[in-house]
Amino acid sequence: MTLYIVRAKPKNDLSELQKELESGKISKLRPFGDSLHHGLQNARFDTSNNYVVWVEEDYCSPPLAMERESVLDRYFEDITVERVSSQKDGWKSLDCMPMLWKS
Repeated sequence: MTLYIVRAKPKNDLSELQKELESGKISKLRPFGDSLHHGLQNARFDTSNNYVVWVEEDYCSPPLAMERESVLDRYFEDITVERVSSQKDGWKSLDCMPMLWKS
């Protein structure tokens, strides 16, 4: 298993992405839907550069290939990844950023 911190610049308003998350559409995508859904549902907003940031588990080479084709490229550009050693460490490094979605 390879874990990444994903940073991505939103192309537009993310209300359609939020609707896809709320409907469960993304979580149903196989084989990556559950992981992508979890990452995006818990995403943070980096106010220093207006990027969305989350932790993602991925097995593709290049990273996020299926996720980009199915979901991410519709909503984001300038997508980068940085390997992390664990989910816990990845999310902990994002704690200082506000949640993307308002509860």
